[in-house]
Amino acid sequence: MKRILITGAASGFGKGLALALAAKGHHVIAGVQYPQQRTDLLAEARAADVQMRIIKLDITRADDRARAFAHDIDILVNNAGQMQAGPVAEMPMDRVRENFEVNVFGTLAMIQGVVPQMAERGAGKIVTVTSMGGLITVPFAAVYTATKHALEGLIEGLRTELAETGIEFCTANPGIFGTGFNDRGAETALEWFDPKTSLSRSPLLAQFDFIGGDAPIPGQLDPQIMVDALVDICESDNARFRNVVPAETEAWIKMMQKQAWIAHKNDPIYLDPTVAAHD
Repeated sequence: MKRILITGAASGFGKGLALALAAKGHHVIAGVQYPQQRTDLLAEARAADVQMRIIKLDITRADDRARAFAHDIDILVNNAGQMQAGPVAEMPMDRVRENFEVNVFGTLAMIQGVVPQMAERGAGKIVTVTSMGGLITVPFAAVYTATKHALEGLIEGLRTELAETGIEFCTANPGIFGTGFNDRGAETALEWFDPKTSLSRSPLLAQFDFIGGDAPIPGQLDPQIMVDALVDICESDNARFRNVVPAETEAWIKMMQKQAWIAHKNDPIYLDPTVAAHD
């Protein structure tokens, strides 16, 4: 059984993965940002009759990271992250910096912290949850997708630079899943953005009409699909480097990338992320 550190384990994919891997007998170290989240996750673990160690881990804090690195870690799953939504040209710079601080610099600091012990052992695996947005850009979530593009570049570089150390690198690129993450991220725009005064005239602004309502973003998939995929990535001895889930999203991303190569100035821009989940 493996010793697996998971960041962002208080909710969504991280929580589902922590519970699933613990149920399979792995030694799970579940990192949560706030003390109350530790209490909540512990109650869920007890209800599921599984054992795991739950630690406070804000990946932007050096003291939290240092305590996490004191554990022997076979697999690191970088799952912690946040989304800031809204048009790039108008987003306050403090929000841009915050998104990069968590998603990019915090994640990279986690990787740098575990690489020495893995390299010394000549074995280890680092799984980083990026996004379909690490491979294409979603308008009005472009700052968030830029952080995920940055992670993709860093992980590809690490995979090559550390190829002789025995450390395996994988990315996991979820499509649109109903964890609540997308809904919470989209709603960050409500704190500062006014579509009526926006410089953007894009018809895609209509996607903000549902934000703040009672219903979640439509067209989202069951998160268990992604949790199962992450379990497979963690346990596989020969996992793919890049893992886009579901397969329909992978095909859609490749189509969008192809269109980007041949696009001209006046070509219509079509981007409906919900299509990635279903078409």
